[in-house]
Amino acid sequence: MEAREFKDGIFTQLARVGAAFSSPKRVEIIDLLAQSERSVESIALALGMSIANTSRHLGVLRGAGLLRSRRDGLFVLYRVADESVVNGYRTLRLLAEERIADVRQLAAAFFGEVDGVEPLGLEALLARSDSGDVVLVDVRPRLEFDAGHLPGAINIPVDDLDTFAASLTAHSSVVAYCRGPYCVMAAQAVARLREAGVDAQRLAGGPLEWTAAGQRLVVEPTPAPTPRDTSVNSYNT
Repeated sequence: MEAREFKDGIFTQLARVGAAFSSPKRVEIIDLLAQSERSVESIALALGMSIANTSRHLGVLRGAGLLRSRRDGLFVLYRVADESVVNGYRTLRLLAEERIADVRQLAAAFFGEVDGVEPLGLEALLARSDSGDVVLVDVRPRLEFDAGHLPGAINIPVDDLDTFAASLTAHSSVVAYCRGPYCVMAAQAVARLREAGVDAQRLAGGPLEWTAAGQRLVVEPTPAPTPRDTSVNSYNT
């Protein structure tokens, strides 16, 4: 094999990974599956796409080695291949945040309108958690919470907040988090809690940022819901 042939072959394969990340929907699929394993139907509903279109995107990601799948009865479940995929996605996101001003501007405009509260950093959360005056609320679906959540967090999916808001008013402070810095559920939760008179703040990150900071997640031993469970499929974020 000639040197040029070798170089062309290597960079062609590297470009396959870049091409897999070239679609906004495929990037969002990685963001979603970094939280937990999901069925095709669940992914399609969360992203607002048809099952056929979702399957095509999943095929591209799987072909690039970024996803793995397994069959569970009538359903096919997808997950990220390993931690290197999550690290690659995180690096892509950080690069975009650093080099593309639109990312920062879109985030500032959206979150400023939805909750209007400065998010709490992970270091600040750790410091405040030691004092015991913070209730940490994970507003993701139960499936994702069970797959890995921050220590001490309680799970109140965003659609159930109204039921529990009254019980949270007795606490001095509530910090809500979801999938990461661009997940809208935490901002929606903070807005609703503050309207109910709860002192609430959004965490500037989620499980991926927590583990990147060298912290461990808690994994629940309870069985995960089936792919048809509405608690898995009913959140379109």
